[in-house]
Parts: sequence; structure tokens; C-alpha cells
Amino acid sequence: MTQITPQPGIMDIALYQGGAAHVAGVSNTIKLSSNENPLGPSPLAITAMQEAAATMHRHPSSDHLALRQAIGSVEGLNPDQIICGAGSDEIIAFLCQCYAGPGDEVLYTEHGFAMYRISALAAGATPVEVKERERVTDVDALLAGCTARTKLVFIANPNNPTGTMISAAEVARLADGLPGGALLVLDGAYAEYVEGFDAGAALMAERDNVFMTRTFSKIYGLGGARVGWGYGPAAIIDVLNRVRGPFNVSSTALAGAEAAVRDRAYIDRSRAENAKWRSWLSQALAELGIASDTSCTNFILARFADQAEAEACDTYLQAQGLIVRRVAGYRLPCALRITIGDEAACRKLVAAIAGFKSEQGTA
Repeated sequence: MTQITPQPGIMDIALYQGGAAHVAGVSNTIKLSSNENPLGPSPLAITAMQEAAATMHRHPSSDHLALRQAIGSVEGLNPDQIICGAGSDEIIAFLCQCYAGPGDEVLYTEHGFAMYRISALAAGATPVEVKERERVTDVDALLAGCTARTKLVFIANPNNPTGTMISAAEVARLADGLPGGALLVLDGAYAEYVEGFDAGAALMAERDNVFMTRTFSKIYGLGGARVGWGYGPAAIIDVLNRVRGPFNVSSTALAGAEAAVRDRAYIDRSRAENAKWRSWLSQALAELGIASDTSCTNFILARFADQAEAEACDTYLQAQGLIVRRVAGYRLPCALRITIGDEAACRKLVAAIAGFKSEQGTA
């Protein structure tokens, strides 16, 4: 009997596990596991998607021109150097498919987004994990990890799940130190949470080895619509478009994303609310003896004494209807990643953790 087998590397991929959304036997849960905007999407985006639904029998634009122009206008970028995808995950996959294969290496940091490794293996390339320094991207370690086989270097800035980020000067030093033929990919999924931050776009003006990915899933509140985009040298955009499916983003998603990116007042409000409750939550956790690094995102990486305490706290929170994210899979077994919710969610979370610590102290 003929044995049908997948390409090398595929079976080395561990199935991606998203943040849980339900707890068995518990109703009225609060989901703080997937870094979603608690305010939801812009009302203008909802209206645009509702209107677009009336023409769902028509194929969407294959060039995404209206959305690319909207992004270009808001971000001050050339629309011709923008590519849109089904989430930034798809753009990451395109990059690996086009620029890495058997015999090539793809670098990323030890606590980096799981899709870097998955997409590298799917392309037949070798994933190479590089150490961070106290949960912060280490440029020297990345440069030391490069070889003649290095084709892609991924960093998220700010990073998920640590919430930390490095300076523009450090990113520039990394880009300038890469070997010839290697592309630096800046994952800016959380860039909008840093006021005035361009996610590295300015670095590209004088370099042809830097590419940026962005998403509508976080501050824009469109995680369910699956829209992302990438920006980089025209030659790379041309390559990626050659493997992109012609209708990879739906018409409703395109309409919602265009309205969302233009609604700057809503984004400003979302950023301000996130910063307010992120500060409150980090301070409240610190008062309970739970440390965290300064976060530049919409989540906090809460660190516990050991893995047992982190898991016990998670179990306790689930019983209270609060869902956070264990991150042992990101080599952070002693931590829990907690999305910044609205005021009610943050207060309920702190009260629950206080209850857990109290019970732990009397155990």
C-alpha cells in the first residue's frame, strides 16, 4: 500500500493553541486570554461590514486598493508597498514560503510568537531560537545567532507574550548587522498601543532588508474578521503578491478594516483606556506581590513564584469565571498572560487574585 507522507518539517509542528474562551461548568465568563480590545470594534467598522454584507455574492477586490490607500493615508506610507492578508499570520507565512526553504534558517527570540516557528517548518526551513535578556529582545544574541544560512529574522516589537520592546536604535543596529540576503521582519501587532510609534516604518526608508507586519486583530477589534497587512520594499511586495491568493481577504473584512483604520478617534480612545487600566492593573498586582515587566501592549505578563503557583492561580481564576493565558508553551511556565479588560474585568480579576493569595497564605 502506498504511504502518503507530508513534506519534511510538517509533523514537527505542534498544533497552535489559541486562548481559551470557555470554562466547563462556568457561565458568564470574562475572556482575558487573547489580547482582544474590550471595547470591541469601531461602530463605523460594524456599519461598514453590515453594509458590505448585502453584496457578499460578489467577489472581493483582488488588489485591496481601497484598504491599501486608507492605510497609506493614515500611516503616511506608499500604498504600492502594502500587501493585505488574512491576518498578519498569512503575511508571515508568505514571507517564509517565499524566502526560506530547505537548508535555510529562520531566527526568532525564545519568547517570540509561535507562528514564526510554525511558518518556518511549513516552508521546510530550520527554525532557530535565540535567547532573550530578562524577557527583552537581545540584539547581540540575534546577531550572534545569524549564519550564512539565515534568511529571515523575526522580532515582535512590542513583543508577545512579554509586553516588552526595544528602541528604534537597537532595531536599526540589528538591521544593519544582518548578513547579506537576510530580511528583518518587524511584527507590529501591538504597535498602536505605543503612542506615536511607527513600528519601524522609518527604518525602511534607507534600507532594503526590513519588512513590517501589522494587524487589525488587536486595537482595531477585528480579530474575527481576519485582516492584516505588510509594508516593505516594492520588490518584496511583488514577490509576496505572486503567492497570495487573489481573493484572500473577504469583502466584509476589507470594508470593516477600511472604516476602522480611518476612525482615529476610536483608536485614541482605545489606547487611552488600555493605558489607564494597564497601569492600574500592574500596580494592583504588584501590591499583591505579583511582578511584571513594564508592558507596552494590551496585556500584562504576571510572574509567580513557580509554575505550580501560576497554574494554581489560573485554575482558581477559571472557577471565578476569569480566563487568562498560560504561557508555558512560550517557555514562561511561571507566568500568566493577562489581557487588559475594561474596568469591571480588571477589578474582578484583582479581587479574585487577592482571594487566591489569601487562600494560599492560609493553606
